[in-house]
Amino acid sequence: QVQLVESGGGLVQAGGSLRLSCAASGRTFSNYITGWFRQAPGKEREFVASISWSIGYSRYADSVKGRFTISEDNAKNAVYLQMNSLKPEDTAVYYCATKPLGVGSYDYWGQGTQVTVSS
Repeated sequence: QVQLVESGGGLVQAGGSLRLSCAASGRTFSNYITGWFRQAPGKEREFVASISWSIGYSRYADSVKGRFTISEDNAKNAVYLQMNSLKPEDTAVYYCATKPLGVGSYDYWGQGTQVTVSS
C-alpha cells in the first residue's frame, strides 16, 4: 500500500519561507511523477509543481515560478517544496500526490499540510 505523508506546513509572515516535505512508503518516487497541489478555502484544488527525477522533468504553475522550487531526494524517497517570498494568496492546504509516468491522473494523495501566510 502506498502512503504519502506531508509535513512542514505552518504559519509564516508574508515574504517568509517554508519547506514542505512529502515522504512515501510503498512507492519509489524516482520511478514516478510527484506533484504538489493546493486548495484554498472556497476554491478548487490547483496544481503547484511536479517533478520526475528519472526523466529530468519539473514544471511549475505560473503563480509560483521563481518563488517555489520542487526537488527530490532519492536516498530518502522524499520530495520537497521550497517556498520563498510567500504571499497571503499562497495560504492553502498543500497536498503531494504521485502517478506513474505516462498516466494522466494522480493515483495516490497525502493528507495535506496547512500553510498560512499572514500579511
